[in-house]
Formats: sequence, C-alpha cells, structure tokens
Amino acid sequence: MAALGKIRSKGVLLICIISLGLFAFIAEEAFRSCESSSNDARQQVGEVLGEKINVTEFQKLVDEYTEVIKMQQGQDNLNEDQLNQVKDMVWNTYVQTKLIENETKKLGLTVTDAELQNVLTEGTNPMLMQTPFVNQQTGRFDVNALKKFLAEYKAQGQANPQLAKQYDTIYKYWTFIEKTLRQQLLAQKYQGLFAHCFLSNKVEAQMAFNDQNQESQIQLAALSYSSIDDNKVQISDADLKAKYDEVKGRFKQYVESRDIKYVDVQVKASAADRAALQKEFAGYSQALASATDASDVVRKSTSLVNYLGVPVSKDAYPYDIAQRLDSMAVGSTSKVFENNSDNTLNVIKLVSKQLLPDSVQYRQIQVAGATAEESAKRADSIYNALKAGADFEVIAKKYGQTGEKTWLTTRQYQSAPSLDHNTKDYIMSLNTMSVNELKNVSLSQGNLIVQVVDRKGMINKYVAAVVKKNVTFSKDTYSAAYNKFSSFVSANLTADAIVKNAAKAGFNVQERKDVTTAEHNLAGIRSTRDAMRWLFDAKKGDVSPLYECGDNDHLLVVVLDNINNVGYRSLDDAQVKEYVKGEVLKDKKAEMLMAKLNGVKSVAAAKAKGANVSTVNQVTFAAPVFVPATGASEPALSGAVAATAKGKFCKLPVKGNAGVYVFEVTNKTQRPGKFDAATEMQKLRQKEMQMAGNFMNELYIKAKVVDNRYLFF
Repeated sequence: MAALGKIRSKGVLLICIISLGLFAFIAEEAFRSCESSSNDARQQVGEVLGEKINVTEFQKLVDEYTEVIKMQQGQDNLNEDQLNQVKDMVWNTYVQTKLIENETKKLGLTVTDAELQNVLTEGTNPMLMQTPFVNQQTGRFDVNALKKFLAEYKAQGQANPQLAKQYDTIYKYWTFIEKTLRQQLLAQKYQGLFAHCFLSNKVEAQMAFNDQNQESQIQLAALSYSSIDDNKVQISDADLKAKYDEVKGRFKQYVESRDIKYVDVQVKASAADRAALQKEFAGYSQALASATDASDVVRKSTSLVNYLGVPVSKDAYPYDIAQRLDSMAVGSTSKVFENNSDNTLNVIKLVSKQLLPDSVQYRQIQVAGATAEESAKRADSIYNALKAGADFEVIAKKYGQTGEKTWLTTRQYQSAPSLDHNTKDYIMSLNTMSVNELKNVSLSQGNLIVQVVDRKGMINKYVAAVVKKNVTFSKDTYSAAYNKFSSFVSANLTADAIVKNAAKAGFNVQERKDVTTAEHNLAGIRSTRDAMRWLFDAKKGDVSPLYECGDNDHLLVVVLDNINNVGYRSLDDAQVKEYVKGEVLKDKKAEMLMAKLNGVKSVAAAKAKGANVSTVNQVTFAAPVFVPATGASEPALSGAVAATAKGKFCKLPVKGNAGVYVFEVTNKTQRPGKFDAATEMQKLRQKEMQMAGNFMNELYIKAKVVDNRYLFF
C-alpha cells in the first residue's frame, strides 16, 4: 500500500515521462517516414499528371531504347551526344504517352489486337521498315517472316543455346516496335477526333482554291519604318505599359528558366606541348611505314580510330581521313597533318583497297564437336555432302538449325571497336567468296560451313591504319591555367566583382538566357551536371564554385543573373522591355507614316510623298507577299490586296511588319487548273489534321510536367 501511495504521489511526473516517451516514439516514426519520402523525392526523374517516375524506371526505358538504336545503326556503343538524344526521346515519348493515355482512358479509346494486326498485314507503316522482317527482294515488310520468327523464338532458344542471345535481342527489339506502334495508333485515334471537329464543305474548298490560285498584280507604294530615325520617336512609360498589357500573352512562361553570366576557360596545348606531340607523331609515321602488321602501332598509340584489319567503306573513317584515301597509293603512309576542326594530329597508312560487295547474303551451319578433331571431321563430312548436291536447309535442320539466308552489310561491323582473329577470317571469307561458293571456315570454337548466295552494291573498301590523337595540353599547362583562374575566382567573390574585373584578368564574361532543366549541360560544355545542380538550387546573385568540366579541358564559374519564374514575365524583364519597345516604336512610326499618306488617292501621289514604288506580281491571299523594298513578308498586305477589286486603289494605308503601304490592283488572273471539290476537300482535311496536332502542347501545359533529369543525367 505504501508503494502504491508513493506511485500515486508521483502520478503527474509519471504521466509526463510516459507522454514524452510516446512523443519520442511517434516523432521517430514520423522522422523515418519523412526521411523515406525525402529519399523517394531525391530519386524522382520527373512527374506527369501527378504520376512520378523514379530514376530506376526511367533508366530501364533508356536502356531499352539504347539497344534499339544500337541495333538499327549497327553500333556497339553510343557516344555522349547520341545518349543525350536517346534520353530526350525517351522522356518526350514517356510524357506524350502519359498524356494520351490519360485522355483516351476518359473516352474509352483503345487499340485492339485486330487493329494492330491490320497494320502488320498492310506492312506500310514506316516503323516496320526498320525491323529485320523486311523482304530484301521486294523491299517490303513481310508479316509472314515475323510470324515465323515468333513461332521459332522459344523453341530455337532451347534447341540451340548459341543462337539464344541473338534471338532474344531481336525479340526485345520487336516488342519495342510493337509497343511503339500501339502508342502511335492510339495517338492517331485521339488526333482523329480533333480533326473531325473541323468541318469542311464544298463552299470552303472553293474559297481555299480561290485563295491559292487567284493572283493579283499591283503597283505598290511603300514607306519603310526605317525611313524614320528612332530618335525622332518619343516613347513614354505609359506607352510601354499599354503595349505590354496588349501583348502580355506572348510573355507567358510555362517552365522556370534562369539567366546566367559565366566565365569559361578552355585549356589548350602550349607551343611546347605541340612540339612534343609532333615528335611523337614522327615516330608513329616511321613505325607505320615499316610495320608489316599495323595493328600494334595503332593500338599502342591509343588512336581515336580503331584498326579492324578488314575492308570497310569510306564512311567508317572520319571525314578528314576518308577524303585522303583515294589519293593514296596502297602501302603508302601520309605525312602528319593537323585537323583544326576536331583538334587532332593524324597520320594514315593505306594497307589495301579492294572492290567488294557492300551487302552479302549467306547461310551457314555451325559445327561443333567434343574435340577440335571431331568438329573438323564432322565439318568436312557436311562440306563434302553439300558439294555433292545435298540440300543445305535439310542438313541444317539435322543439326538443329534453320540454314536460312541472312544479309550481312558492311555497316553492321565497320563501327566495331575491335575484331578477334576468328571474326576477321569470317568477314573476309564472306567478302571475297563468289555467289554459291561453299567454304569450311575453321574457328577456335568449331567450324562454320558457309555459302554465299548473293552479293550487292560493289564498292571500294579500304583497310587503313590511322593514328588520330587530340592535340592535348600537358599537366604543367593545365596547372598554370588552373592556378591563374583559381586566383581570379578567389579574389572576386561577388557577381559584380567577377563582371567588373574579368577583362582585366584576361577572361571573358559571357551570357546565356533561359537555361532550363531540360538541358544536358551548361553553356554547351560537357560534364557540367554539377554546375546544373548548383544553378537550380542557387539564389539570384550567387556565384558558383570553380568547376573542372568539359573533356577535362574547361574551367568554369557561373553567376546566377536572374530567375524567370513560371507565369508572365514582367515589363521589368530586359528582353520583354526591349521587345515591347520595338512594337511601340513600330506603332508610332506607322502612325506617322499613315498620317503622311492621309488623303493619298493614287500611287503617284504616294510617290510624291517619298514612297518607294514597285510592281509586285503573283500576290495571293493564301501566302504573305514579300516586299523587296522593305525586305519583309507582309500577310496584312496579302489580305488587303485580295479584298480590293481590279483597277481599284486601296481605301486605307496598310500597316505591315516593316512599313506602311498603299497600292493599286492592276490585274487579277486565275492560275491554270480546274477546281476539283474532292481534291480540295482532301487538302483541307490534311490541314485539319495538322491543326489538330497542336493539342499536345495544350495537354502538356495542363499536365504540370516536372523535369528533374538534370539531377541524374
């Protein structure tokens, strides 16, 4: 009882302790939850219609499309610019697909399997022509070849593991094409609904025909805005405000952007660096000239151009190399030359030049055995049977293969980084074999019985050993440039100081307007992701750290000059104010010139007041007339001419983009050709489809798209 009494006496204290404990428990869980949400947010590449996509999901889409591009272009790797294009394409496709899916779901629009099958059966969709299922003889997509492949896919992978990877690559490629076709068809359906909102009829078709084919010839009197000195025009703040309110819609910004000032220092090779590289290339030139096998020389030089050792087309080489090949004798070595456009030194040895097919159609049977002797014996048996007249496909099926005909193009292998000895022998055999010739090709993993069945596109092919290296700077040169720039940045810590003192220190301050998160780099300099991250986390007037970027040859410091938020840009914005001022200036000059032409009733009278007079032919309502006297296209003038009868002088001066005009219509004629209602209505339908295609921009604006790719890519 005494214990209970003691507990009761401390009741308030116990309640406080328990409450604090519960609060700590709840706070800990809340903190974990917030931390988890924060981690998720940091992994988000973007957001469309409130749906987020994280970096892992987006990377999968990028990897998928990258493999597609590799297969289409016959490349093993993509460079940085190509990868950036892939990422842009994937993002744009992702956004568009989400927007379309959201709208079509509301309407109940779908793409059925039957509709997709109809597209495959027709075989006319351009995407189908990028697949391996194109008949080489007809040049058309072959749906039966696709069906055959899909039927064989699973069985072939199990029966012949050696072909499983190749089949899997083609299957993944096809599934991407099929997915993209469905997305394309769905977008076309949705766009078709919009097109049907634009109605056309024979009356409209007749009017459109007349607009395009009724030509007017005019005597034109033009008074250019440039004839009035800008200093003679008075512009007040009230004028600017009134014009800004009138055209404010032009300044609406849907995506935040940032204006920057920056100093970019590109480190370049010094005279001493160039002298050392020239000496190095003299050694390469001598080594190539005396080498029986140029591959070692090219490899040890770390050349930018790989040496494959097999004949390839001229397109396989950089432009500056390709242009010299035909002027070189086989076995000769060029002089060392510099290419300023890509900042390289180069030397070439032309090993061989041959007239060979660009494309070879062949079929093959892979032969393997427990030992090399067993493989060779089996291959000899197959080879002799085929030479004796046995059916190629029958024997191929006996060994679990199809023996089907396949095309090999030069493009498929000429961009490879390297080729092993077996692959070189294989490619050389296919290039040099005659039609219907059989060959037993011995490889380290077994044998191949190969038969060439067709050869197309005879072209010159070259084996050239190329040493191409960048004219680079030394560590000492880079250190000197870094120390100089670092000292400048350390001594100028504010935006004003950098702008004021850069020129004195030998640096140039540059500007970039409207940088957005959709860009892959800053100011066109590679490897500036850290600078991009800094930029979109900085405040106006902030100065960035010194960044080492580019291809390890740029030093960069950035000043955040302005933040352009989503919404309407104000009149205080320098770009907006300059544009508005130009429009006000044009309006006031137009008023002055129109007052000058007030009461003018003929071209001659206008000429007497200083107008430039010329004859203008072939003026139609459908196209803006170009006026040589002012150097501008004038849609308003085209409309006024169309509304004026033959022989009449315009009632009022026409205010244009570059001047004020009066005119007399001297003649109206009809272009040759008769009106055909069906044809003209079809043209209108095509225009309607184009107009309907503008819906995507409206959907994008309303979808509140967030693009954070700059944080990851």
